[in-house]
Amino acid sequence: MTDQTLSPLGHFRALLVLGLPLIGGHLAQFAIGLTDTIMLGWYGVAELAALTLATTWFFVLFLLGSGFAWAVMPMVASFHAEQDQQSVRRATRMGLWLSGFFFCAALPLMLWSRPIFLALGQAPDLAEMAQTYLRIAGLGMLPALGVMVLKSYLAALERTQTIFWITVGAAVLNGVANYILIFGNFGAPELGIRGGALASLMTSLLSFAAVVVYAVRILPEHALFQRFWRADGEMLRRVFQLGWPIGLTNLSEVGLFASSAFMVGWLGTVPLAAHGIALQVATATFMIHLGLSNAATVRAGAALGRRDVAGLTRGAKVASMTSLMIAVVASTAFFAIPEVLIRPFLDPAEPKLDEIMLIGTGLLALAALFQMFDGAQVIALGLLRGVQDTRVPMIMAATAYWVIGLPAGYVLAFVAGLGAKGIWIGLVLGLSAAAVMLLWRFWRHSVPALPR
Repeated sequence: MTDQTLSPLGHFRALLVLGLPLIGGHLAQFAIGLTDTIMLGWYGVAELAALTLATTWFFVLFLLGSGFAWAVMPMVASFHAEQDQQSVRRATRMGLWLSGFFFCAALPLMLWSRPIFLALGQAPDLAEMAQTYLRIAGLGMLPALGVMVLKSYLAALERTQTIFWITVGAAVLNGVANYILIFGNFGAPELGIRGGALASLMTSLLSFAAVVVYAVRILPEHALFQRFWRADGEMLRRVFQLGWPIGLTNLSEVGLFASSAFMVGWLGTVPLAAHGIALQVATATFMIHLGLSNAATVRAGAALGRRDVAGLTRGAKVASMTSLMIAVVASTAFFAIPEVLIRPFLDPAEPKLDEIMLIGTGLLALAALFQMFDGAQVIALGLLRGVQDTRVPMIMAATAYWVIGLPAGYVLAFVAGLGAKGIWIGLVLGLSAAAVMLLWRFWRHSVPALPR
């Protein structure tokens, strides 16, 4: 049965079969960062603020470089639907190559990040602490990008349960390593923020080892690492041409949130800590939308390979409605129980607990407002990537985030005097503009242009 003959309920079931393990994998990946945030929040507010800066900068670079990994997903899905297994191998290999090249360019920006933080107006002590973290955890970007490429390869082949279990194992390992190394438990030295960085590095290395072993042993027909050193110029160009707009789109969005964090940092350590916590909570629901977006990319890519436009459009509608339902549930929780969601991040004895709770509660109310827009825009991006339309969406996303969202946040925060809430209102405006433009692009341009 092709997607063209599936009912909406059939599309929903197929989306969940593919998407639920991806959602679980994203939530497990999110749990790694969440564990760092909670444990360093218990260790100290200054360490939590420094971690917010460091991980924000790490993910600015990481998501820029992950464009090549994201490009592998629709390409492999389409090649697999066409029964072109040689191209599956070639695209995955060149995705790994490009990710390695990117890491070499990004590493110096992490090893010597203190001047960057200072130039962005951050406090010297927080800048120094953030650089300390990145000089250790930044080395993990290479295996982390490799994991991203191989996860895209496996997801495109619909082997999503493997991705889930590997990521769950990584989350458990990271939690145990954090508990031992940050606080000095079980006879280990108390390393504080350095311990969190070491735990992240170990987790990335072991995750990469696990996914490589799986790919080599379970999928030997693709021979991903045989003669890996041989260049493939034609496929390298194809992955690069599809991947660099995805990377810049990722950079535009993460840059919006990173710039928001830097601007909140100008307001002080307490608002920055509250911002970091609220963003972690909002990110948890975003991971669900992202998993659905990945599933939509794979299904759209496979439909493109089969020239099944009717099935693609019906599946796209189902994915969008599913994301909307999830957004409604999340928004209700953000409005109804903000204190319950924020309190686990903080030591009950923290002297500034009440201040952080007050700011964080207001920010979660605003996060509830952008849930539907955030979900809609990431689903639209997933669908557009599935049909390999990435350049114009890149321009649309950058316009929404940087021409609308960020300037509005700055004006509302520092001119209108709304503080951190003004910055988050800017996020709402930017994400809503992106959702409108990207959905228009998919339905009014990309779908009509597809071969039938």
